[in-house]
Amino acid sequence: MRRKKAIWVLLAVLMAVFMVINSPMVWKWMYPVKYHQEILQAAERYTVDPRLIVAIIRTESNFEEGRVSRKGALGLMQLMPDTADWVIKQGGFKELTVADLEKPEVNIQVGAWYLSYLLTKFEGELVPAIAAYNAGPSKVNNWMSQKMWNGSPDSLENIPYGETRHYVQRVLYYQQRYNQVYNERLE
Repeated sequence: MRRKKAIWVLLAVLMAVFMVINSPMVWKWMYPVKYHQEILQAAERYTVDPRLIVAIIRTESNFEEGRVSRKGALGLMQLMPDTADWVIKQGGFKELTVADLEKPEVNIQVGAWYLSYLLTKFEGELVPAIAAYNAGPSKVNNWMSQKMWNGSPDSLENIPYGETRHYVQRVLYYQQRYNQVYNERLE
């Protein structure tokens, strides 16, 4: 009789744990969104899925403000200074400088513009755009024109740079998670 009761208690505990783990509150705790309004504004302005922006921020900086990479990439979206300078000129951000990238709202705007540019450049193809965000559009164009990689999600293992291959995998993973947890308004 004791054994039967212990099994029922264990089953009840397991069910409770399962329900807690699958609650939206737990998922939102595991996959937080910071800079909610800034991301939504940039996403709307540049017609980019806000969950993609969040996935890139999560992959690049894990929402750590003021982050600078070993290679010199700046801010939440880890923009290289040369790329940011080009985006500032091309995107009509006349009042901004590269130094302004330390401000999260500026970094998100500039990064979202660049992401939109890459999505347009790669004709809406998400995977090559993500790869280009990491390795640069000329490298991705080169890989694809030389038939080293066809740009499809099914052939990620053919991306010549291991760092870029893993980067794309992480962004796609986080985007999938954020798609499961949040709607387009990040609610």
